[in-house]
Amino acid sequence: MSISDKPIYDQTMAELSKGLAAGDFSSVELTMALLDRIEEKDGALNAVLTVTRDEALAAAAAADAARASGDAGPLAGLPILHKDIFCTRGVRTSCGSKMLDNFIPPYDATVVERLAAAGAVMLGKTNMDEFAMGSSNETSFYGDVMNPWDLERSPGGSSGGSSASVAARFAPVATGTDTGGSIRQPAALTGTVGIKPTYGRVSRYGMIAFASSLDQAGVIARSVEDAALVLGAMAGFDERDSTSIDQPVPDYVAELDTPLDGVRVGIVRQHFDAGLDAGTGDQVRAALKTLEDRGATLVDVDLPNLDQSVPTYYVVAPAECSSNLSRFDGIRFGYRAENPEDLLDLYCRTRGEGFGAEVKRRILTGTYVLSAGYYDAYYLKAQQVRQLIADDFRKVFADVDVIAGPTAPTPAFKLGEKTDDPVTMYLNDIYTIGANLAGLPAMSVPCGFAEDLPVGLHLVAPHFAEGALMAVGHQYQLETDWHTRCSEDYR
Repeated sequence: MSISDKPIYDQTMAELSKGLAAGDFSSVELTMALLDRIEEKDGALNAVLTVTRDEALAAAAAADAARASGDAGPLAGLPILHKDIFCTRGVRTSCGSKMLDNFIPPYDATVVERLAAAGAVMLGKTNMDEFAMGSSNETSFYGDVMNPWDLERSPGGSSGGSSASVAARFAPVATGTDTGGSIRQPAALTGTVGIKPTYGRVSRYGMIAFASSLDQAGVIARSVEDAALVLGAMAGFDERDSTSIDQPVPDYVAELDTPLDGVRVGIVRQHFDAGLDAGTGDQVRAALKTLEDRGATLVDVDLPNLDQSVPTYYVVAPAECSSNLSRFDGIRFGYRAENPEDLLDLYCRTRGEGFGAEVKRRILTGTYVLSAGYYDAYYLKAQQVRQLIADDFRKVFADVDVIAGPTAPTPAFKLGEKTDDPVTMYLNDIYTIGANLAGLPAMSVPCGFAEDLPVGLHLVAPHFAEGALMAVGHQYQLETDWHTRCSEDYR
């Protein structure tokens, strides 16, 4: 089937770019088609919280005019959805919480600003776990997000609205954020590509903070090529973000053609333990064989402290969230309790009414581990173990170029299956958290199906090696078509 034979919604961003350049359709026509698709199909998914129809059509018309004048940016007229954690000037940014249900930012996040400058057309904002705290998109104030492959199952979280939207063909690309796996895990569960770049590669300015030393913005896309195209536009130094790294951004798309000959792929023994679903393991092993057939060399490696990543994360992340979320007090912006008796009552009721159960759980945990008498025993110890985990990765990358394994231990689980057991829910991120603790770039690519549900191959690379990471993923996708599969209900 040629590109022109595909429905417009089923084309990747790279294909849409070629179609716009060839004049097969206009950006306005493309934008209208996807907006209509969201209106028709999202009722069953609850993936999109806010549709910016008027703004999108105006941006599309401007992109068409720019193309006509020869002044088009690299993403001119191409549609995108933003996770509702990125501030968007004049458009509600709720972070999936009652606390920010009425918040209209007066400025754009750097990610939003840069993609708009490149010509991308924002279609709307996607649903998410409240303040990015969750692995199933069941903590949103606006209700659960459903997985397009099975409406009774989770699309993963916290970027579940973004992953479900891309899987359902509402947009070829959506932004996401990843604190412990919140781009890669939902990508794996929905059959999409998700990349978390090196910490500091993409600005966090205007991205509402959860855990500042772990949060990183990234991309969920249909293909690695699309992810490379968008990441190149949003990455780079930003003086407004003190954690932003001043390092040149390479041409990620150009690096995709790097062959796998001589590439050493580390296979972590700890990833293939008793906790891994058998069907998922079979698909991941098949994917590793495909990499080997393309010229890669597979090498067994050890990350001996990997089993400490989940408890380490669930000390560090709640500690940082308890500090970051202290700003939501009913005084300056956001939700405010009605008729408070005094200032203390205002604080208590605003936070009690405005935050959901999972957010409260993490705030309380974080406050406890930072409290006098417990700081050294918990928070300081967790930071020491975090350094051990980072050291393990550093040692492994002295011998290999990338690390590969499963993204999640199981395919998509049923909604409600894990909500009564937070620890079981937290373990769903066991393979992804290490990359966040070490600040490394990591990616999930679709690699097959288990129980008729998508499975993801997880790839991790050294700091600032996003190009090499995506080259491995792209070479894999040249041999496979898992990333082109779509649920029958959303064809």
